[in-house]
Amino acid sequence: MVQEIWSDKVGNVSQLGGIETSVLDNGISRGMRIAWINTGSGFRFKVLIDRAMDIADASINQYNLAWLNHAGFTPPQPLSDKGLDWLRTFGGGIVNTCGLTHVGGPEKDEFGERGIHGNYSNTPAEIVSVVQPDPARGIMEMSITGIIRESRIFGPSLELRRTISATLGASSFRIHDEIINKGNTPAPHMILYHCNFGWPLADKGSQLRWNGPMLTRDGKDFPNPEMFKICRDTLEAHNGSGEEVAMVDIEPNGEGNCICGIYNPTLELAVALQFNKAQLPCLTNWQHFGKGEYVTGIEPGSHYPIGQSKARENGSLIFIAPGEMVQYDLSLHAILGNKAIQKIFTDY
Repeated sequence: MVQEIWSDKVGNVSQLGGIETSVLDNGISRGMRIAWINTGSGFRFKVLIDRAMDIADASINQYNLAWLNHAGFTPPQPLSDKGLDWLRTFGGGIVNTCGLTHVGGPEKDEFGERGIHGNYSNTPAEIVSVVQPDPARGIMEMSITGIIRESRIFGPSLELRRTISATLGASSFRIHDEIINKGNTPAPHMILYHCNFGWPLADKGSQLRWNGPMLTRDGKDFPNPEMFKICRDTLEAHNGSGEEVAMVDIEPNGEGNCICGIYNPTLELAVALQFNKAQLPCLTNWQHFGKGEYVTGIEPGSHYPIGQSKARENGSLIFIAPGEMVQYDLSLHAILGNKAIQKIFTDY
């Protein structure tokens, strides 16, 4: 975005882009706080402040990127942490965070009972700052920061500080998470960024892009891995609870960074995710191509969705000491045009 184009012609930065907060007032989402972020490049996305600052809708120009569930997004339901309760409140969206102490199916052991994918996404955020762009002063960055607390008496007590930022004129956003143990005993920790892509980005023939070997959910070699990386048409076998899952040991570049994503060659449209292998070593791909429920998830995480019990058993469960902080960074890029798409997936 070159200054000479808009200089002396724009008095309100909202003509170019920025952050607009509001409250939804109708249907199942009534009462939820949200923030619309418009980067001015044709890229726009909606932050669900009351659902732990996860990200719902996202689009570039006329193209939707995210998968949205039938019902939409409910206000937070903090006690939806047993069994499959999470599925009632899972609205989809381009980023739905799972954790902070459990990622995987429902389970119960001597350390407690845990519902599917934890309770993080059913927790409202406390907003601490909204920073608008100000191009007249050379400030092209915008951001929103909030605090999400997952805590109970006797622990664990984890606090996540999330900053979502974007640059005026760029078709991307960045998530920076800082998680600190506010309790007085070590806290178990798992996190997974459940990124859900829908039509028209995800469609028959869309390509799933990553480098690295794949395993099935039970740890076996994946049959026909290259065929799995092409989105299929709707599948009768995926109606209801039908699905397929691959666990990917994604390969980083020389700087330790990973890129993966989804590419629709017909539309010349792609989304790329970028993250650091040391922070998020595990990549999961979820495919659920049911009729009217057509989605593929690309999910970087500290763990595969194996659950706290198995992670504890195999020694991979993370423990955050009292006062200790762990950090995660994830960026998402929407790309138009085959030349630019091939460059971002091959240059890293």
